[in-house]
Amino acid sequence: MLSGGTSRGAGDVRMARQAHSAPDGFVRETFSLPREEARARAEAFLKSYPKAAYMSEVERWRELPGGAIEFTLRRLRSAD
Repeated sequence: MLSGGTSRGAGDVRMARQAHSAPDGFVRETFSLPREEARARAEAFLKSYPKAAYMSEVERWRELPGGAIEFTLRRLRSAD
């Protein structure tokens, strides 16, 4: 994840992303982004993977020092 003391330039990748699959059949992606970018990323994810088909949700979130939001998005691998 990004540390609180790390400065980020506009050209830098502005998220720490970690994708993993669990034995429960869900794919989880964890991000650490500034609040507005976190909100936009979660909205795009939920639009791309509708809850009715993928059981998608924001599984957990927390505010980090400096105002960034760390959050985990969860969805089923496929809509079958």
